[in-house]
Amino acid sequence: RILNVERNGNIIYTYKHLYTFEKDLHVISCSINSERTLLAASLVHSAKEGRKNELQPGSKCLTLLVEIHPVNNVKVLKAVDSSIWVQFLYPQVESHPPPENHLLLISEEKYIEKFHIHVIQEDGNKVVLRDSGHLPRERVAEDFVWAQWDMSEQRLYYIVLKVKTSPLASFTRELIFKCIQCLVLYVLRLVNFGCDDLQDQGNLSKHLTLCVFTNHTGSLCVCYSPKFDSWEKITYSVFYFHKGHSKTFTAALGSVDSLVTKGLTFLNLDYYVAVYLPGHFFHLLNIQHPDLICHSLFLTGNNEVVDMLPHSPLQSLSGSLVLDWCSGKLYRALLNQSYLLQFLWNTQLDCEKMAVLHCVLSCGRDPRFLEAKIIQWISENISTCHSFDLIQEFIIASSYWSIYPETSNIDKLLPYSSVLTWNTEIPGITLVTEEITLPFMKVHSFKGYWEKLNSNLEYVKCSKPCLLYNNSMVKREWHSLISEEVCPRLTPLFQEEDYHQRLLIGLMVSELREHLLRHLQGIEKKKIEQMVLDYISKLLDLICQILETSWRTHHLHPWVLHLRASAAEFTVFHIMTRILEATMSLFLPLPPGFHTLHTILGVHCLPLHNLLHYIDSGVLLLTETAVIRLMKDLDNSENNEKLKFSIIVRLPPHIGQKICRLWDHPMSSNIISRNHVKQLLLNYKKQPQSSMIDKSPGSVEFLPLNYFIEILTDIESSNQALYAFEGHDNVDAKFVEEAALKHTTMLLGL
Repeated sequence: RILNVERNGNIIYTYKHLYTFEKDLHVISCSINSERTLLAASLVHSAKEGRKNELQPGSKCLTLLVEIHPVNNVKVLKAVDSSIWVQFLYPQVESHPPPENHLLLISEEKYIEKFHIHVIQEDGNKVVLRDSGHLPRERVAEDFVWAQWDMSEQRLYYIVLKVKTSPLASFTRELIFKCIQCLVLYVLRLVNFGCDDLQDQGNLSKHLTLCVFTNHTGSLCVCYSPKFDSWEKITYSVFYFHKGHSKTFTAALGSVDSLVTKGLTFLNLDYYVAVYLPGHFFHLLNIQHPDLICHSLFLTGNNEVVDMLPHSPLQSLSGSLVLDWCSGKLYRALLNQSYLLQFLWNTQLDCEKMAVLHCVLSCGRDPRFLEAKIIQWISENISTCHSFDLIQEFIIASSYWSIYPETSNIDKLLPYSSVLTWNTEIPGITLVTEEITLPFMKVHSFKGYWEKLNSNLEYVKCSKPCLLYNNSMVKREWHSLISEEVCPRLTPLFQEEDYHQRLLIGLMVSELREHLLRHLQGIEKKKIEQMVLDYISKLLDLICQILETSWRTHHLHPWVLHLRASAAEFTVFHIMTRILEATMSLFLPLPPGFHTLHTILGVHCLPLHNLLHYIDSGVLLLTETAVIRLMKDLDNSENNEKLKFSIIVRLPPHIGQKICRLWDHPMSSNIISRNHVKQLLLNYKKQPQSSMIDKSPGSVEFLPLNYFIEILTDIESSNQALYAFEGHDNVDAKFVEEAALKHTTMLLGL
């Protein structure tokens, strides 16, 4: 219990005293049971004070079991000339009191034993051994060459070397990797686990650095590196057993003068494993999605990140814990979110941008803040990335991480990245990928981690085609649904509620729901449907965030339409065009109103011929709101007349006629009149005239026009109900006559 912290940093604290040993003994291993009633310890005599952790010739190692609640009897478990490591096992579910305690003893003589210790309570709360004279024990393993204890998950990993002899007197070696979930019947067995050329099984630890890492997603990684045989390069391998393959990396160490004085360190960072050689390189490996090297980050000794890390030997422990051997300090290793964001702004390499982007999003702490920072970075660096589309990658990755923590196996069903292949080399490192033998699991019932690992292994075994969702089915259905609406050289007018985008969203919801229902077993339909809605809502929300950030950054606001754009409007138009390109190639929906805003900015920013080219090629899509604003807000200057007329002739006729009514211009009146006459004369049959033309007061002395107008008037009066159409009440023969005269006057220059 901490009592006080002084100004100079000294901490005053109290602690519970467990047991006192003689001063001439050194504790090399110690463990206490979960109830804090039993203490196990291994002690050695040392001839030299400065060599506390080495077994001296002639010294004896004592492994003791001590009753400490209260301090009472001491039982000697081992008295040997080799070191013993002790570890109490902790039950997954606490019970009061537990039926028995379990103690592992791992010997330097290459065997592992498990003691079963029964205790009883006496005189109230006094805890003693029930039968101290006889403690049942069993051999867990013999002749192992390497072992690792996972404290947080209570798992024991070890390797045994088996030699098979053939009738022809030849022999082969097999390294067999095993894992035991202590207190539960889980056994994992891997055959032919690398390092086949080792001749001396007793010196395996001197030949390589080896670590086993797992996480809650069911991943199983074994990392190892052989002893260095060159000062110019170093080789290390990572076995991704949950993926069914291994990767062997070879990293260049720079000049021959840059000697390697420290060993390689492997660190467990949840979704990542870090490989670190002090002063030389730092490799952050993506263990959830290891297929593409661009999703992992490799930094050489020239990078300041490598200089920031400790240069002393480190040992990785369970749960991202790291032990600094030199200082004796214990750390918890975490990815620094703020520094990753800073690195994202400064890096120039596309492969590093890709890796850090995913790394930042995987941190999961305050995702809204992270997304805002990344969007700001994208807005200012949108044209600096050439190997992949920044907007695509951000939208896909961020949407993935918003759903991923909720459901296991979703990483096999939803896309993690927009990039499917990566052929560009990563400076300073090469790799070789190989398929590996999958582990054999002897398990009574799959639960927790083992259930997830088994699911990953079954997926690899079945060799199914890729189950990742894509919008190809949506694309096919979408084209079939809208094919009838698209006419040659005519631009469909999108409504402000954006019927087509709503249709696209509906198709995507339907296809994604069916995809997840088909492959996610054991999850209720309602939860999957909500997951689909959340995922697609996230896609749309991210696009809105990008737009809002760009708008806010460049201080844009609602404006009156004009044809001279500012630099800020050019920038935002460019960003919107990139958003459109990103979503179109992935066939993703856009938020309502996007096309209106994009078209209006296009009118601001583009010369007329470029604007019309964008419209004809489908980059700019005309919406009713955008066209109405064009007709109402722009005056009738010569350039604006050209723009308006060019827009009208590109609209479907029935919509163009409606839009023309909003443009008070002779050209518009001419178009309306032509459409009206065409509609009236569509089924006209000539009838004999019973009277001469009756000129009304003020009629024009132009007989062909007079005769034509009389015919139109007669048709209108006799077929008014048939030929009347909504919105054109003010269009009649008189309107046609005035429009014709005005048009003729303009043509004659009068």
